[in-house]
Amino acid sequence: MLFLGRYNNSIDAKGRLVMPAKFREKLLEGGDAFVICGGFEHNLYVFSMPDFEDFSDSLMELPQSDPKARALRQFFLAHAVDVEPDKQGRVLIPEDLLKFAQIEKDVVVAGNGKHVEIWSRSNFPEADSFGDVAELAEGLSAYGLKL
Repeated sequence: MLFLGRYNNSIDAKGRLVMPAKFREKLLEGGDAFVICGGFEHNLYVFSMPDFEDFSDSLMELPQSDPKARALRQFFLAHAVDVEPDKQGRVLIPEDLLKFAQIEKDVVVAGNGKHVEIWSRSNFPEADSFGDVAELAEGLSAYGLKL
């Protein structure tokens, strides 16, 4: 299951977001809720329950003795929330996550392979902000990138 594409949306006054139906259907394949947590670039990550379990398992495999690993686990797990969409497909995003992602109203909900990302529209990287994409890909074949 891959999440592809992007949608412009907005957060209502109560902190609710209508998750695009295409994404919502895939996110709910693992149950009646999904998980929202902080992301790496002041954005939010959204996972189906099975994918979040896989992700959290990989976090738990990091060495307990490594302070960076402990901090990373805490970053992702302590502020993660499971959310259940209402009948209109809205999910309530907690205030601390909205603040972390610098989201006030306008957002971009974007697919990023195994998860969905929620960005403040003003922080979402547009295609032209990446520069030379071929240059970005240089050397990544060592990690298995196939172009």
